[in-house]
Amino acid sequence: MHLRAPAILISARPHGETAVIARLFTEESGVVAGYVAGGRGRQLRPVVIPGNLVEAEIRAKSDSQLPFARLELSQSRGPWLSEPLPASAISWVCALTASVLPERNPYPSLYNALSALLDAVCNAPSARGWAPALASYESLLLRELGYGGEKPEIAGLGQALEILDRLEPQIARYLLADTRADVLAARTVLRQRLGRIDG
Repeated sequence: MHLRAPAILISARPHGETAVIARLFTEESGVVAGYVAGGRGRQLRPVVIPGNLVEAEIRAKSDSQLPFARLELSQSRGPWLSEPLPASAISWVCALTASVLPERNPYPSLYNALSALLDAVCNAPSARGWAPALASYESLLLRELGYGGEKPEIAGLGQALEILDRLEPQIARYLLADTRADVLAARTVLRQRLGRIDG
């Protein structure tokens, strides 16, 4: 296996003393896990942040081997991680995507939607600008993984929050039933913060 492609880093788990196991979401190959040597070192620590857009080179000698990944930062989400609401949104959508998508299955529409959502979270003047995109992304994720639902028409923040509330039981039941509760806890924090701006 040899892959070089833009990717969204959706999770990074420490491995050994300095390495990281990164899960990378690519448009054509879907989610690919890779071993990033020195991922917790001073040079790569700012690169290996969920939500970052990276240029990934992934190599493996066989399909049964965990690939080695080399990452170059293309776009950092780091500046927004000090802001509670954007940080919660980035954390939630990356954790959700990393938890539910099977490896090496392409989902180009989800890749493009996640990329657009992360851009909106980081560039919109407030959550009113990206909350509808968040509700659309969750809805698209359910549809792409075979749990139905229609594409919602979202007029503004209030309607986006109603849709988010309606989607939560489906996400918990269908997408996160076999995973740890801490993934859904990230969504709970985000929803509480969104509720404060709607009040």
